[in-house]
Amino acid sequence: MQTEKSRVTRHKLLTAARVEFARYGIAGARVDRIAADAGVNKQRIYANFGDKEGLFSAVISTAYQDLSQQVPVPETREAARRYTGEIFDYHSNDPTLARLIAWEGLYYGGQEFPGRQERSAYYQDKSGKLSEALGGIGRCETAHLILTLIAIATWPFVAEQQRALLTSHDAESAALRHSLLLQGAAVVDATAATATQG
Repeated sequence: MQTEKSRVTRHKLLTAARVEFARYGIAGARVDRIAADAGVNKQRIYANFGDKEGLFSAVISTAYQDLSQQVPVPETREAARRYTGEIFDYHSNDPTLARLIAWEGLYYGGQEFPGRQERSAYYQDKSGKLSEALGGIGRCETAHLILTLIAIATWPFVAEQQRALLTSHDAESAALRHSLLLQGAAVVDATAATATQG
């Protein structure tokens, strides 16, 4: 059973590590910096998480939990049509999760990665809820829809240089959000219509 002190230490490490991993990725992150930023001994990282990859897995898992609390899965078609805008807003407030996902993809590529089963269960639950919201569309269609909506909403935060080249970042944020929201809603409508016709 964790003590209050160990819970506080774990929280400090996860907070510092989220910033470090978002900035430098898994390969570039340094446990010395994470420990120093958290104000704890480096050995606490190994005691709590095993190694740097274990720490990254815990960080990204915590980030997903935060996302699911702040942006719940839509329960109606209308809510699904707004979902892209809500994901965009989440990443506008804190782009670290989008960066963590990008770094994870670069680091692991198509290889196995820690926390896969937990994350798979997360997406299966998400797919099931969204399928119900859209009248029971198929599992495959729902998975593709979620991937597409996430891609639409998060790409501006993954490819920030592209965004800067194509838009004036601050002035165009509201216009960009509106455009992405319309695109997400169109994908939801097209997916639902295809499922109805089938």
